[in-house]
Amino acid sequence: MMVSVFIGTSVDGFIARRDGNLDFLPPDGGEPHGYNEFIATVDALVIGRKTFETVLAFPIWPYGDKRVVVLSSQPLDFSAVRGGVVEQMSGTPAEIIAKLEASGTHHVYLDGGITIQRFLRAGLVHRLIITRVPVLIGEGIPLFGSLPHDVRLKHVATQHYPSGLVKSEYEVVK
Repeated sequence: MMVSVFIGTSVDGFIARRDGNLDFLPPDGGEPHGYNEFIATVDALVIGRKTFETVLAFPIWPYGDKRVVVLSSQPLDFSAVRGGVVEQMSGTPAEIIAKLEASGTHHVYLDGGITIQRFLRAGLVHRLIITRVPVLIGEGIPLFGSLPHDVRLKHVATQHYPSGLVKSEYEVVK
């Protein structure tokens, strides 16, 4: 199974402000930069509870009919999800991947800082696609946290866009 991250950050490496606000990101994701092509290859998304709560406040459910797995050990209310296919799981990253694989999932999209960090620490991320937004916000929720060891990456490609977005793709070296 392929496990990928596709995420935007400020140039100083933050995925959101401390309060979770995403106001520094371009409206509607900015110009096309490969997200639609990427999401078309995904079978399921795995997000944390905080990311789910943030996305739930968006005017439109952004994942269409893709399977979305929300990680939380606390019961969640999915009644506000409009048109999405959402379920809850808990467990270690390896347990989550095993459950998804057993259900026929081939490509997982991870989103949310804590979720990405947990799966990276567990050695379960295969690909990182990081789009840097040309802004420094000074403080916020970092994309990366502490790791038990270095995670070696192989650079695959970097693209820049007229708005100043810079997207880099890396494979995790196993």
